[in-house]
Amino acid sequence: MALLQRSPRGRGPAVPARARSRLAIRGGPAVAVVGRANVGKSTLVNRFVGRREAIEHSEPGVTRDPRGYPVDWDGVAFTVVDTGGWEPRARGMAAKVVAQAERAARSADLIVFVVDATTGPTADDLAVARTLRRSTTPVLVAANKVDSAAAESEMHAFERLGLGIPFPVSALHGRASGDLLDVIASHLRDIEQPADSGDEPEIGVAIAGRPNVGKSSLFNRLAGDERSIVDPTPGTTRDAVDEVVEA
Repeated sequence: MALLQRSPRGRGPAVPARARSRLAIRGGPAVAVVGRANVGKSTLVNRFVGRREAIEHSEPGVTRDPRGYPVDWDGVAFTVVDTGGWEPRARGMAAKVVAQAERAARSADLIVFVVDATTGPTADDLAVARTLRRSTTPVLVAANKVDSAAAESEMHAFERLGLGIPFPVSALHGRASGDLLDVIASHLRDIEQPADSGDEPEIGVAIAGRPNVGKSSLFNRLAGDERSIVDPTPGTTRDAVDEVVEA
């Protein structure tokens, strides 16, 4: 695995270039935002997108299915993918959420591993890091909730994760979020961008219905992949999941 090192200009870690991933999400370069529950993944995704798209809530487990959002930064267009909480010892529904997060990470061109700077590296963080270290996809550690210089001074603790120097950021207040996007864009710039589809219009199709009639199963069949969690529990799908399907 390629580890991240500090850039010569001191603006944070420099991400090594790599070829485009085997499965690009939504037709272009993809950045998967992963980490345990309640570290601020959805807040960071919204900061990247520039508006509140991903659901933010203090209750753990709100985000379940991965959902991609288009981002354009410094001339680089990519998809940022929000994922559910990655809990290594999860069971039941939570284990399905973890499986979806792992899938998103495998499909991505770059992984942003979000940790909570106020807690230091936890046992779950270390367990997730062990999995990510086995991946061939570059990983950038984003230490979130760094709202002061004092908090930034504790960043060295996250080097225990073995994934390079952490990047301090505050998703809530936007601190250093632009610098983080600069690092992401510099990596994705070397990856093939999707070709312009021209004037050919896309047709939107919504799958709707009451709980437990098989909407997610039908969606997965059309997408040709397990994009949405299927479970007999009513209310399993909490957010709209979209996918580009070519006939």
